[in-house]
Amino acid sequence: MKTDDLIDMLARGPDVRVDAHRWRRFLVPALLGLAACVLLMQLLLGTRHDIGRALLLPAFWIKFCFALVLSVVGAFAVRKVSAPGAKLGGLAPMVGLPIVALWGLAAWVLWQAPPDARAALVWGQTWRVCTVLIVVLAVPVFIAALVAIKKRAPTRLRTAGAAAGLASGATAAMVYCFHCPEMSPAFVGVWYVLGIAAMTLVGALIGPKVLSW
Repeated sequence: MKTDDLIDMLARGPDVRVDAHRWRRFLVPALLGLAACVLLMQLLLGTRHDIGRALLLPAFWIKFCFALVLSVVGAFAVRKVSAPGAKLGGLAPMVGLPIVALWGLAAWVLWQAPPDARAALVWGQTWRVCTVLIVVLAVPVFIAALVAIKKRAPTRLRTAGAAAGLASGATAAMVYCFHCPEMSPAFVGVWYVLGIAAMTLVGALIGPKVLSW
């Protein structure tokens, strides 16, 4: 099917609307990767003991929605750049908008906080492991994204790999929210973003090697 996809995409252009069957090619690996990510989180870390109370706090939903938005943008990027000759188009600014918004909120929170409390808002208690755990949890989603991309015969391999890294890192951050005790937007704006950025960089580096066809 990869050769057929290539011929079809070259004939009709990379921006053609995909049908339901092609969406399923991405949906199934995505759901499997997400399920594996959740299972890995439960096996390694578990859900925070006070998750019921955390779900009532706006700060939890801020960090969750931040990761969710980036995960959705990453998923669309994966689907888009997997086609031969495809470009990100308007998706690139959409990656930066939630990050800038979060950093703006973090700056406001730090400005409102007493000077002696600002360091704790940035470093929290888990800064040593947060980024690493996001990267570890992202692995199954990353593999699933690479499998889905490779089936479509991409030509921009580095960009496609970066898109897979972005999607997997953001999805892992979203799942990690249910374990992480940190609530400060400043913490999320540093250590969550670093975890997502690390996966994006990994994807860009290994994309040309694993996605070549």
